[in-house]
Amino acid sequence: MKRKMIHVVIWTLAILLSLGACASEKKMLKKQRSEALRDLGEAYLAQQEYTRALREFLKAENVYPDDPYLQNDLGVAFMAKGNLELSVKHFKKALDLKPDYAPARNNLGSAYLELENWDAAIECFEAVKDDLLYGTPHYPMSNLGFIYFKLGDHRKAEYYYKEALDLAPKFPKAHHGLGQVYLARGEYDEAVSSLEKAVAQAPGEARLYLDLGEAYKKAGQCNKAHDIFKKAAALAEDDKIRAEAEAAARNAWQK
Repeated sequence: MKRKMIHVVIWTLAILLSLGACASEKKMLKKQRSEALRDLGEAYLAQQEYTRALREFLKAENVYPDDPYLQNDLGVAFMAKGNLELSVKHFKKALDLKPDYAPARNNLGSAYLELENWDAAIECFEAVKDDLLYGTPHYPMSNLGFIYFKLGDHRKAEYYYKEALDLAPKFPKAHHGLGQVYLARGEYDEAVSSLEKAVAQAPGEARLYLDLGEAYKKAGQCNKAHDIFKKAAALAEDDKIRAEAEAAARNAWQK
């Protein structure tokens, strides 16, 4: 009788293990299929085909939703499509699945920044900048500079932009931000110096030329200001920036 019971237990365990193996195999197949769809979505994302990317990411989520990298990709795609609330939702889910996922936390901070939820954005960027494994800490540093500039704290803004430049001396975003801080404080020579560096590192950005022209004008270099405003107008793809640059060129010698 005991021997028969042992056989029954062994037989039952064998069935359970078999079912477990089948379930594990099915989960693995789902994960692999989801990853293939995610890879395709990331290819579309790299080509800035955001609708196609989002379509593939949503298919992948239907197959296997518990992938933090997929949830981060969904957040990026929704942010590119202008749906910041959904991007926040997916970045948070990525972090629920992988709390140490620094790129997702930085992306969450960027979404909060776009929403002008300054406190939440600061919390994210502060956490990322202190993560020793995060490869590009100058990005959250620069974002912190931008936030504090928006909040009117020019001292902190300057500090974070300079911290970013200590890490990445050729980072145009930080040079640009620092130039805006100097412009706001009336330190026009310093503004010119920072904005010239920004333009040298990102020569195709019309907005940088526009701000540099403003710095030249404030510094009394009106001829240079006119030429730079014309350059901004020639580079601008956005009609609003082009019109602003053309108006600034016409008024370059006016106080």
